[in-house]
Amino acid sequence: MVKYSGPELVFVPLGGVGEIGMNFALYGFGPASAREWIVVDVGVTFPDASLPGVDLVLPDTRFIEQQLKSLRGIVITHAHEDHYGALLDIWPRLKAPVWMTPFAAGLLEAKRQGEYNAPKIPVTIYRAGETFEIGPFKIEAVPVSHSIPEPVSLAITTPLGTVIHTGDWKLDPAPEIGPMTDEARFRALGDAGVLALICDSTNAMREGESPSEQAVGVGLRGVIEKAPGRVAVTTFSSNVGRIRSIAEAARDTGRQVLVLGRSLKRMISVAGELGYMEGIPEFIGEEDYGFIPRENLVIICTGSQGEARAALAKLARDEMKTVALSPGDIVVFSSRTIPGNEKAILEIKNQLIDQGIKIIEDSDALVHVSGHPRRSELRKMYEWTRPRIGIPVHGEAAHLVAQGALMAQSGIPEVAQVRDGDMIRLAPGAAEILEKVPFGRIYKDGRLIGDDEVMGIRERRKLSFAGHVAVNVVLDEKYEMAGDPDIVAIGVAKIDGRGEDIEGLMLDAAVGAIDSIPRQRRKDLDLVQEAVRRAVRGSANEIWGKKPLVTVFVTR
Repeated sequence: MVKYSGPELVFVPLGGVGEIGMNFALYGFGPASAREWIVVDVGVTFPDASLPGVDLVLPDTRFIEQQLKSLRGIVITHAHEDHYGALLDIWPRLKAPVWMTPFAAGLLEAKRQGEYNAPKIPVTIYRAGETFEIGPFKIEAVPVSHSIPEPVSLAITTPLGTVIHTGDWKLDPAPEIGPMTDEARFRALGDAGVLALICDSTNAMREGESPSEQAVGVGLRGVIEKAPGRVAVTTFSSNVGRIRSIAEAARDTGRQVLVLGRSLKRMISVAGELGYMEGIPEFIGEEDYGFIPRENLVIICTGSQGEARAALAKLARDEMKTVALSPGDIVVFSSRTIPGNEKAILEIKNQLIDQGIKIIEDSDALVHVSGHPRRSELRKMYEWTRPRIGIPVHGEAAHLVAQGALMAQSGIPEVAQVRDGDMIRLAPGAAEILEKVPFGRIYKDGRLIGDDEVMGIRERRKLSFAGHVAVNVVLDEKYEMAGDPDIVAIGVAKIDGRGEDIEGLMLDAAVGAIDSIPRQRRKDLDLVQEAVRRAVRGSANEIWGKKPLVTVFVTR
C-alpha cells in the first residue's frame, strides 16, 4: 500500500482529554514529513495526596519540543488555570509567539511579576470577533459565555476545512460580564461548512440548560439580604462576573465588601484596569474590619476548594490576625467541588460549623452555576455548526463517552473518541487515529520542573508511606565494627506490638548482618552496605509490616 504523502490536518491532544484540567492541544497541517503546528491552550492541573510536595502538574510537551522549527504559535482561549496556567513554565521549552485576549494577557503579566525568574513572553493581543493568521492557519475568535472575562471559541481554517475548537463555553441569556455566545456566527460557520467540532464535555452528563449568571446574582442577593450577621462568600478567583454579582448584592443591601486572598486581589486589579469593575464601590481594607458592624459586611475570600493556605481555611482555623467570623455568621460556597477536593472542603465546613457558622451551598440556594454546557446546550451547538466530525474533549472518560453518544444521537456523521497522545487525522478522508505520540505529566516542585523520577517524587511517595532509615557503619583497619552503627529513623513507628523500641531492633538486625559476613569478605564495602540495607528493611517489615527506604553508609 502506498502511504499518503499529501497535506493532512491532524489534531493531537497532550492534555485535557481523558482528564479534567491540563488542557494542551496541537493542530498540525501539511504532509507528515513537513507539518506546521499551533498549540491551543497550555494548562495545569493540581496535585493530589499521591504527589507529596508537588505544586503543579504540567503537560509533557516533548513531542512538540522535537518539532520546534515547525511550531508557529500558541493561542490561549481564556485565562483559567487549566487553560493558561502552565504558560510561564512551559514557554521556555517552546519559545513560540503567543496570542491572548487583553484580560488573559493582563493576568499573565500580573502572575509573571509574582513568580521567581519568570520569562517575559512575547504576546500578541487579539479580541473576540477578530481573525488572524498563524502559519497556514486562519483563526477566528468567536465570542462565547463562560465564567471568566473574554473567553472565545476558535474557528481554525485550513485548505482542508474549518475546525471549531470550542474551548470552555455555555449558553447564558444574561451573563454578568461579557457577550452572549454568538449564535449567529456559529450558524454562519455551519452554513459555510464545518469539518470538525472539538467540543467541551464537562457537563455532557447533565440534562437541560444551565441557569444564567444574573440569576445567581439574584440568589446571592437573597442570601445576603436575609443574613443577620456577616456573610463570607468563597468562589473561584477567576469568576469576575461572580465577584461583581457579590459586590453588587452587597452594595444594594447596604453592606461593604472586604476581599481576602492574593489571587482574588490580583484578579480584581486586572479586571479593574480593563473596566470590568466599573460602578462597584471601593472595597475596604483589613485594617477597617473591626470598625464595620457585622450586619454591614460581606467578605469575598479564596479557598472554595479547601486549599489549606487560602483565606477561608485560615478563617475556619481562626488564624487570621485582624479578621474572624462569629457564631451566626454565614459562609456561602459559590462554587462547585472539583473532584478530589471533597475531603478538604468537608473539613473546612466542619470547622466552620463547630464555630456556630451556617453553611450555604448550591443545594440550598441558587448561589452557583457552571460555566460549561449541559446536554440541551450541546445539542444547540451541533445544530448551529453541523460538523462532519464530532470529537469530545475536556473531560474524563465518562464525560467523553456521554458526549460522543449525544453527538451520534444528534446526527453528526462521524464521532471520534480520542485520548491524550492520540494523533487523529481530520482530513482528507474519514477521521482516523494515525499513531500514539509521547505524552504524560511533568511536575513543578518549588523552582524546579521535571518528571517523577527526576524530581524524586517516587521516592518521596514511598517516604510518605513508610518513612526512611539511615544507617552509618564504620569498620576499623581489621574490618571489625568500630562501635555500634549509628541509626536514625524518620517517619517510622517507634515501638512494636510488645512495646520494644523498633529503632533498637533494626540496629540489632544491622549488627547481625555484619557479624554474619566473614571478615575477609567485609573488604567489599558494597557487599556490607547491601547486607545491612536488606537486614534493616527486612527487620522493619517483619515487625511493622512496612518497608521503609533504607540508606546505608559504610566507611573504614
